Amino acid sequence: MSAKSNLFRLSGKVQHYQWGGHSFLPALLNLPNDGDQPFAEYWLGAHDNLSSEFEGPAVTPLNQYIRENPSVLGTTVKEQYGRLPYLLKILDVKDMLSIQVHPSKQAAAMEFEKENQAGIALTASHRNYKDNNHKPELMVALSDFSLLHGFKPEEQLKAAIAAVPEFTFMQALFDEGGYEKLYGNLMSMKQAQVNEICKPLLERIFLQYENQELSKNNPDFWAARAALTFNEPDKVDRGIFSIYLLNLVHLNPGEAIFQDAGLLHAYLEGQNLEIMANSDNVLRGGLTPKHIDVDELMKHVQFDPTDPVVLRGNRINEFEEVYSSPAPDFQLSRLTIPRDQLVSLHSSTVEIFLVMDGSVTVSENNEALKLSLGKGEAALAFAGAKLLWTATDNAVIFRASVPAA
Repeated sequence: MSAKSNLFRLSGKVQHYQWGGHSFLPALLNLPNDGDQPFAEYWLGAHDNLSSEFEGPAVTPLNQYIRENPSVLGTTVKEQYGRLPYLLKILDVKDMLSIQVHPSKQAAAMEFEKENQAGIALTASHRNYKDNNHKPELMVALSDFSLLHGFKPEEQLKAAIAAVPEFTFMQALFDEGGYEKLYGNLMSMKQAQVNEICKPLLERIFLQYENQELSKNNPDFWAARAALTFNEPDKVDRGIFSIYLLNLVHLNPGEAIFQDAGLLHAYLEGQNLEIMANSDNVLRGGLTPKHIDVDELMKHVQFDPTDPVVLRGNRINEFEEVYSSPAPDFQLSRLTIPRDQLVSLHSSTVEIFLVMDGSVTVSENNEALKLSLGKGEAALAFAGAKLLWTATDNAVIFRASVPAA
């Protein structure tokens, strides 16, 4: 199939992970949820495991079309990446996600090949590397959003340790070898010792949690919730340690944060829009029943303090603001178009547009054929598209692109 147009309606794919909510994504996407399934993520992109589809002369997977017609990427992106380098997602985090880190691009390529050579199936539960790419991430909060983000600065970390009687042993470890010594010890500690340390703490905070006496600004709140979610009989999840060691960050709607390779993080609660390099590489450090490979995890964690930087869009014109990040793989911007306003845009590579509020019509080169898009609907543009957007109601649209295009 060869598409004559450069503009199409795009349909993404839902991931029904257990931690997802049950109503936000069905309402946004106008999808039924008669079986009361969790709707965790909505993927828009060309990832080979779950590609979006666009409506041309036939319904076509985007990854397949780009492989067969790489010119739609535009010259720069085609030569640099040879594929769509980003993936756009909407997440509804009802239950806490695992503490995790992502490898650098060089490390991902090397370790992916090692596992291939070892004959480990891509679908194996103990496989660490699903592809050969890095996974820097930028997320924008769509609601009040809570997350863990990097190690606390030294003085804050020491204060957090001192505030928990069961954690007094951590001070000597930190004094001896900093973040790496402390975290490595906690991650390799025998399970019986984890239980012995954490059970008195959890017993002390459970009653406060159940009586709703704990603020979400207090790590005790998230430690109690994590224990109720992830603990098994005689097995306290060691990720609870990290809740006290990592920065607890709260974002308001519209605020954003960037997470590069090596930075430990975990999403705790809320809805967000996330753009990342086209990868599914995750190394976990707790708050999960899934596979944890401590040796691999330790190879990739950056053992440095983090001062969280909350990002806000940088306005580049009357209608568009860009969320800046150092990632070369993607660029995310937000368009705010008042009703009856016309906006012209030019796409230099494959771009994805997601309407988050309001409604619009969009056409290419002023052609009579128009797409009408409402809340939760998406459009796809190929390199060379000249688009005319008209807001039929006050509209908010997220635009995914590549900065080098």
